[in-house]
Amino acid sequence: MCVNHATLTRFFRQQSVYVAIAVVVAAIFWAIGQQINPLTVLAYSLCIGNLLSLAISHFEFLYAGRQFPYDLLIFLGVLLVLTVPIYLITTTAVWFVAPPSPQTLSHLLMTGWRFPFLVTFVFGLASFLYHSTKQGLERRNVELQQSVERGAARLEMQEQELQRAREIQQSLLPRTIPQISGFEVAGAWLPALSVSGDYYDVLRLGSHRLGICIADVAGKGVSAALLMANVQAAVRAYANDTESPAHLCSKVNCLLHENIAVGKFVTFLYGILDASTHTFQYCSAGHPYPILVSVGSVKVPEQGGAVLGVFPDWKYEDSMIELVAGDRLLLFTDGISEASDAEGREFGETSIEAFARANATLSARELNSLLLAQVASLCGNQFQDDATLLVIAAN
Repeated sequence: MCVNHATLTRFFRQQSVYVAIAVVVAAIFWAIGQQINPLTVLAYSLCIGNLLSLAISHFEFLYAGRQFPYDLLIFLGVLLVLTVPIYLITTTAVWFVAPPSPQTLSHLLMTGWRFPFLVTFVFGLASFLYHSTKQGLERRNVELQQSVERGAARLEMQEQELQRAREIQQSLLPRTIPQISGFEVAGAWLPALSVSGDYYDVLRLGSHRLGICIADVAGKGVSAALLMANVQAAVRAYANDTESPAHLCSKVNCLLHENIAVGKFVTFLYGILDASTHTFQYCSAGHPYPILVSVGSVKVPEQGGAVLGVFPDWKYEDSMIELVAGDRLLLFTDGISEASDAEGREFGETSIEAFARANATLSARELNSLLLAQVASLCGNQFQDDATLLVIAAN
């Protein structure tokens, strides 16, 4: 018969426990002044421990898995039934190996029951408590493991859903930015999380006009992304060749005010780039002011109105920027200007102005890419907020 190493280890560990109990019992008898043969105590301990362990393993199905106290009551009944045969077998073995005193077997069976009965009860109760605790812990471990696996599965599903949401959101942005004669428009969108509250769009309004907008929803994540989708749908519904930027802002503002959650708002800028007049007519609703680099100097037009979704009766007004060849107009969200390094130093609008002035000869696409690279380098690619940048280059 083949006995594996684990079985032998468990067997010898049990015997060491029985021997330890025998030593404790012998020490107790010695401490109270009772004369007892230590070998007798050892024999009782080994016999009762092994017999009781074997018997309990066969009858465990009667009480295992039941609720407390029913499991304990059934176990005590089983223990009472087992005590008598275990006592008879154990006492007979002890009489042959290490009798407590010279006496007949029948006399020992009649008079020596108190100690083995007590030891059997203590052994049995201790075994019950040990196995009940062990099974409870094992069951709890299984439940915890299952809970962890379910949690991991939910997280993976949520991650997949967020990834799909990101793909859907990206599909709402312009795949290719339409261009008009005499100008180049380039855009970039970098969400801080899987989905973003930033939005930009470039809409063709005719052969020589583009509708350009950029927006930033308060907050980040899914709630901001849902609100951003509403803004995008509203802009595309209202934008046309005859709608002025201020009028469009008013319409979107009223729509958002009726549906927006408490504490939410949107900063927004919408403008019309006209190649025939070389102008950018725009309306800003609480959005960071555009930065214009013209003939080596930097201008920051500071006309604007209230954020969208808060004041339903706000009267928005249009502003106009004339663009000549070589001008560069930068539109951005605060994820660009407020990007910071490990020590909390922000990139800032001053740095945007200085960078745009130093690189004013670059194309819109090059200026867009290099500015984003510099901001990403400052914050170690750890954007704390969604970042969006639009560059309009007059050629």
